[in-house]
Amino acid sequence: MRIDQNQLAAARDGSEKLVATPGQTIGPFFGYASGYENVHIPFRDGQHLVNPASPKAVRLTGTIYDGSGAPIPDAMIEIWQADENGQIPQETGSLVRDGWTFTGWGRATADNVGTYTFSTVNPGATEEGKAPFIHVVVFARGLMNKLHTRIYLPEDTAALEQDALLSSVEADRRQTLIAEREADGTLRFDIHLQGEQETVFLQFPGIEYPVHD
Repeated sequence: MRIDQNQLAAARDGSEKLVATPGQTIGPFFGYASGYENVHIPFRDGQHLVNPASPKAVRLTGTIYDGSGAPIPDAMIEIWQADENGQIPQETGSLVRDGWTFTGWGRATADNVGTYTFSTVNPGATEEGKAPFIHVVVFARGLMNKLHTRIYLPEDTAALEQDALLSSVEADRRQTLIAEREADGTLRFDIHLQGEQETVFLQFPGIEYPVHD
């Protein structure tokens, strides 16, 4: 951890307040492993599954909130998805991108207001009639295990109604898994870790999850 001597001096004379550090709360703190510090977790440009200037590029963005509704400024998000034709990529090259190969995987951190952004493509259906989706993994402070969820596209309502996973979710909570499409084509998907708007998260066999009262 780096200590800014100028900030420390300012705090001592009362002109500036110091912020909480990892010593005052529970980690992990992915924001401290910024790609711009060459730690590579996340690595540089991990949020660009395709070049943002590509004609087929779609912006996927949203804000991550904690249980009290406050944005989380240092969460990390991973996405896994099929390409625009519904093909699941089998290509290597996610960790060392060549700028041309679509690997279907990306990693981004939330910024100082809790917002993440990816440049990707609209996923296609992996089978005829199936609803296209993006698989999401959330890493954040205080989480002893990662959280899994899905982002469904809002357009194909017939496929959404027939989707087995959505059908297994209570009707009033299904919307937490469906993105909003903005006028410029952006997909917006906010993630609520807890609270009344809590996103539906998925459980997998063999993984232990905390039990809440």
